[in-house]
Formats: sequence, structure tokens, C-alpha cells
Amino acid sequence: MKLKILALGDIVGRPGREIIEKKLPQLIKEEAIDFVVANGENSAGGSGITLEVAEKLFSAGLDVITTGDHIWKKKEIIPVLEREPRILRPANYSPLAKGRGWVVVEDHRGHLIGVINLIGRVFMQPVDCPFRTVDQILKEVSKKTCIILLDMHAEATSEKIAMGWYLDGRVTAVVGTHTHVQTADERVLPGGTAYITDLGMTGPYRSILGRDIDRVLKAIVTQMPTRFDVAEKDVRMSGAIITADPSTGKAEDIKRWVVHGSD
Repeated sequence: MKLKILALGDIVGRPGREIIEKKLPQLIKEEAIDFVVANGENSAGGSGITLEVAEKLFSAGLDVITTGDHIWKKKEIIPVLEREPRILRPANYSPLAKGRGWVVVEDHRGHLIGVINLIGRVFMQPVDCPFRTVDQILKEVSKKTCIILLDMHAEATSEKIAMGWYLDGRVTAVVGTHTHVQTADERVLPGGTAYITDLGMTGPYRSILGRDIDRVLKAIVTQMPTRFDVAEKDVRMSGAIITADPSTGKAEDIKRWVVHGSD
């Protein structure tokens, strides 16, 4: 029996959380999803994540939450990262940073699934090399399972594509997050790794990357500091469904997925 993994793009604020709570349980049932991972670095107020928010997302059906450069925005999450292995921070931050960058968890059918979280270096803050970091992690994760998903949280398309090819045949899937715009390049690479450059945004699409249009335009046009409030309308849940062989960890299919709030 095939394994179906749902990977969701960046959850933005209350609108993103609410569509997950409303639509995810139904999607899991209808599509026979075995495992769900989502990027939650913007899920609390549009920047950062808290324990309360994470618990609601887990209750709605998420199995693992990945993050990115906004992981430290809510200081109260720092001690949580030490005790909750299902909330990840990028593994290629300093080894002295709190939390962990990978985890192996069991799905409801007993499959062990590894999830790795990395962050890019192009147009981002300085971090350790994601390529060398993932090589070291795979030495450990591969001892536990052949089913491995990587969230590559990065700005540059080229860097994400490079990671996909670098890991082809070594992981089940490489999915990109951070840019909030779903790409149309989903495919299974020759070695059996499913790939997509960006999963898109789970949040309000009548916006500029999830933020109020007027506020962002004001900042761009006037170059004055402006508070970027989370938008509210046209909420969608975006991501991809990956079908894999659990005995080999090889992906067989990847399908882009978008659920509208009004669906």
C-alpha cells in the first residue's frame, strides 16, 4: 500500500490557521493522507510561532511543523523547541542554537518518517552550509528510515533546485517554502525524489504575500516604516501531495494542491 504525505506551504496568521482547522481533517480523510507536515514560521500573528498555535495545528492534523528565518520572532517558543521534537528549526543554524533541525516520527500506520528542516544562504542571513549539514543528518536519519522529507526554506529558486538535485535518490521529497508563491515545477526526479520549488502559502491571497495590500504599497511607495498587518480575504490552503513506496522511500508522484476557503 502506498504512502501519501501532504506538505503544506507557509501558514500565515489567523486566516491560515483557521483554514487548516476547518479544511485539513476533511482533506486527510478524502485523500487518505498518512502524514502531514507544514511550515509554521508565520502562523502566530504573521511572524513566528507559539506553543498555543502549534498545539492547535497539531490537533487539526499536522504531524510535524517546520519553520525558517522567523522562528525566533516569538521568544516564548525558544524553551518549547527544547522539549517538543515535532517543532523544528533550520538544522543549519549554529549547533549552539536551541531546538533541533530534524526528527523521525511514526505515522498512524506505523511507518517511520524523517523530516529535515534547512534554510538557504542566498539573500538570507549567514548560516552554516545546508548541503554539508544535510549530509551529516542523513547519516543518522537513514539508519532509522528510508522515508525522508526535506523542507528547504530559501529565497533563491536556484538554491532550492540545487538541493533537489543534490539529494535526488537520497530522500523521498524536497519541498521549498519561504516565498509564499506556489510554483508549477513539481516533478519526480530520476532517482525517485519528489520536488517542488515552493509549496505556496496557506493564508489570505487577496494580499501581498499574506499582508494587507494597502499597507505594503504604502511602504513601497513612500519608503516609510509601516506595520504589515495580516490580510483576511481569499484564504487558501496550498501544498502538495506526495505518493511514495514505503518499502524503498522512493516517490512515485507529486501533485500540487490548493483548497479554497469557500470550497
